[in-house]
Parts: sequence; structure tokens; C-alpha cells
Amino acid sequence: MSSVIVISVIVGLIILLLFIGAPAKPMRLIATGTVKFGIGILLLFFINVIGGSFGLHIPINLFTAAISGFLGVFGLASLAAIQWFIF
Repeated sequence: MSSVIVISVIVGLIILLLFIGAPAKPMRLIATGTVKFGIGILLLFFINVIGGSFGLHIPINLFTAAISGFLGVFGLASLAAIQWFIF
């Protein structure tokens, strides 16, 4: 498939959703999950920047970002404790 076809299909789906309307509940859940996942990535980035001087490095991947995003500071503290004491 060429990129023109893929982009035109995506644009067509977006226009279709704008006219028909997307179900509110699933879209709200997807948006909330995406925002929390993004916050988790930012928290991990900042803890790696600050913790680098102490020898603390938590890898940024799907699992750690989901834990720190959905559990917040407690999830980040748990990941830091696991990294610090176990590994």
C-alpha cells in the first residue's frame, strides 16, 4: 500500500467520525489512558534525570510507563525501590 492510500483512509475515517460521532464513553477512556501513559513517561524521564546522580535508572518501556502513569507517585516509588534494592 502506498502512503497516499493509507493517509487518505485515515483522513476519511476521521471525517466519518466527525459527521457520525464517536461513542463518548470509550473515547473518554482511551483519552484518559493515553494522558496517564504520557504522564508516566514524563515521571520516568524526570526520575532518571534526577536519579542519575545517585545511580538510579528505571528503563522507560510500556510496562514501567503504565505502572507509573496509572499508580502515580506510589507506582514510581515502587519501581524505584525495586530497582534500588533488588537489581
